[in-house]
Amino acid sequence: MQSFKNTAWAVASLAVICGCANHTMDVFASSAAPVMQVPVQKAVSAAATVAALTPAAPVATPLATVAPLTAVAPVHKPVAPLVFDESLRAQMKFERVRLGDKVLQTLDEPSRILLAKAAARKARLHEVGLSYEDVYGIIEAETSWIPRTGASKDGTANLGLAQFEPNTAERMGIVDPGDPLQAVFGAALYMRTGAKWASGKLKGLKLRPDEYASKVREGVSVHYNLSVKGRNKWDGRNTLDLPIETQRHISNARAGAAEAAQLARLLKT
Repeated sequence: MQSFKNTAWAVASLAVICGCANHTMDVFASSAAPVMQVPVQKAVSAAATVAALTPAAPVATPLATVAPLTAVAPVHKPVAPLVFDESLRAQMKFERVRLGDKVLQTLDEPSRILLAKAAARKARLHEVGLSYEDVYGIIEAETSWIPRTGASKDGTANLGLAQFEPNTAERMGIVDPGDPLQAVFGAALYMRTGAKWASGKLKGLKLRPDEYASKVREGVSVHYNLSVKGRNKWDGRNTLDLPIETQRHISNARAGAAEAAQLARLLKT
């Protein structure tokens, strides 16, 4: 068999290289195969044999031109800072509120409406069926407009009025989640993402326009309140199967939006 011959000659060549001259090699293809004896001619010397059988080495590349092998670090696209209207800061007013045994400062009601409207415009929420009332409502559901530090179930800190986790805030370009301007403008932008996500979930459902609008807002709360794994269980029809905290978030955001509309009327803004 051709493979047997190739094997025999390969072994014979190895014997020459090792300087094993004037010897005969016995090669076996298998226990049932006949013995083949391969005569080996006498080599002048082992070094000469090796030199004769070794192909010419290629011209070496100077070491200076060879780049060292280094681990390639992942490239992270830098996040652009969140854009918000800094001029609003001079218009904001604060009032003192008590939270437990602490006295904190929070935006007064006119400032909340002013900020919610500006954030909604900047995020172009009207393009996804939302308004400033929804921004107000989400902040109401998160913190009742009282800044605080909360925590997710896994212990991750939730910061500021909008309760952003540090990683989420960083991805959105928020430098200081405790800053009311950045928090509310960031919340509006995140709500836009949530509304688009909810619209995708509602595809295929036969809903009246008012039902669709309500479900989009419901989806915004689901997207805002739950992890990726948790939110993906929502299909627009199984709201009662969601965690009680998320159902409460939906209800509080809806009530907050109604409160915003009433405040705007009273303040004539």
